[in-house]
Amino acid sequence: MLGGTAALAVGLLLAWALTYPQVAFGATVTRAAADVAAVVVLGLALVPMLDVPRYRDELARRSAAAMTVAAALWLVAEVARLFTAAAATAAVPLSTLGVRTTVEYAISTVAGRADLISVLAAALVGALTIWWRTPAAGVAVAGIAAIGTTARTLAGHLSENAFGGIAVTLHALAAAVWCGLLAALVLTVGHRGQWARVLPRFSALSLWCVVVLLVGGIGSAVVTLDAPTQLWSTGYGRLVLAKVLFTAALLGLAWHNRTDWLPSARGHRVTAATSSRRSYTELALMTVALTLAAALAVTG
Repeated sequence: MLGGTAALAVGLLLAWALTYPQVAFGATVTRAAADVAAVVVLGLALVPMLDVPRYRDELARRSAAAMTVAAALWLVAEVARLFTAAAATAAVPLSTLGVRTTVEYAISTVAGRADLISVLAAALVGALTIWWRTPAAGVAVAGIAAIGTTARTLAGHLSENAFGGIAVTLHALAAAVWCGLLAALVLTVGHRGQWARVLPRFSALSLWCVVVLLVGGIGSAVVTLDAPTQLWSTGYGRLVLAKVLFTAALLGLAWHNRTDWLPSARGHRVTAATSSRRSYTELALMTVALTLAAALAVTG
């Protein structure tokens, strides 16, 4: 938890430094917190599918408590995001924002309706994790979390371009599955036999996630940026460049883990504690990249 908070803080400070004075810091904080929590929820809902059928119920039980906490954090962040966005749209201080203004924003604007969908998704996920803890609930939670994750993306700055909207949505979903599953593995897998079963499946799935992530990211960047010089002359471009660099570092680390850690884990030659520690560095880079993506969404 402390490591994740530190990585989130690093991402926020980097986003502020790259876009000052353009960045809306409060909106970036709430967007980043909501996105990270939603990603964790999605990963926890999907992680039982990485194990063999015999042990899926065990992983589902292990993920239940963490999913409840993550869903609660997601809901709080989404509500905060709704209020900060409503205040920014109405150009009034958050302290003087009224209920009527908030309702009008949530109902009358495309961005507000997207935020409201995300709030409802987080609330529904929270209810399901408390009252309906079955394998079928995990599938439902994954679907709802995916909807909540992509709602704002579909209503964002690329929503007016069909190709750009599809590209950034696929990019966001691929990143959410990849990052969320690794976080879920750290939170739920407790012994090296389990790592030996789930890590190869995660590695295979992550390859497809990376392909979709790269294609979607390149497509959305091409649509958004008019010229290569904007990569360093605008705050948005500098955020894109920073995200590319962190993603490249993440891909390098992931490939190293695939060629070194994966064979050892598959052969039961590495402890569960070592596997968890090796995941932390990758998760830290993922958190910074997700925070930069949140800043991109707010800045764009």
